[in-house]
Amino acid sequence: MKVLKYIFLVFLLGFIGIALGVAVPRPLTHSEATTGETSRRILVLSNPIHTDIAVPADAELLSRFAFLRDADLEIDHPGLRYIVFGWGGRAFYTQTPTWADLRPMPVLKSLTLDRSVMHVALAGDIALADPSVLPVDLSAAGYERLIDFIAASFSKADGEQVPLPGQSYGKDDAFFEAEGWFNVLVGCNIWTAAALRQAGVSTGWWTPLPWLLTTSLRLHNDAGVFPERRFKSADSDERQSSR
Repeated sequence: MKVLKYIFLVFLLGFIGIALGVAVPRPLTHSEATTGETSRRILVLSNPIHTDIAVPADAELLSRFAFLRDADLEIDHPGLRYIVFGWGGRAFYTQTPTWADLRPMPVLKSLTLDRSVMHVALAGDIALADPSVLPVDLSAAGYERLIDFIAASFSKADGEQVPLPGQSYGKDDAFFEAEGWFNVLVGCNIWTAAALRQAGVSTGWWTPLPWLLTTSLRLHNDAGVFPERRFKSADSDERQSSR
């Protein structure tokens, strides 16, 4: 019975910790508002365990991340619409392109301590209506801070970013050395949350899973930050008024 009590207590404390991690905003003050004409839209992409940030591939972004050409990424391809950035643990991130590739050692590394990497992928059009896609509108200043945060996440040697040779899922992505260490408490979704906070968006205090992060985003920010929420609200109003 004592063992069951301890197990129950662990689960209870874990539940409370996760609930508070979502419910308590970070920062405690309200996020900055976006302004219509000066706003910039980025996308938060989610899968069951990981989030990425997709940034529209305009001339300014291509100039800032011109070093991606050194990793044989075709950032000048006419079909390029977004550059997708993610941060994570080296073993799990580089060795698990699909669930079928799941192996015990990378999982163990992700649960303990591992070196970190930046993953960069090139993307064409992304369906904004997809449930795994959350558009986020940023102020012009917030967007610049986000780009600065992403750029600073790449480690440098002799002033240059360091690609990982032979590490990719295909021809349209690459891995780079990154700043920081990965562990189960400070993982990929914590990086995404930190990036969004730099951009002026409030998140939960601790959001280790994608659905915790997106739930906290909706909880702690005005609807104006998320354009799809406005669209859904308008559609709902129209349906109600037609009844």
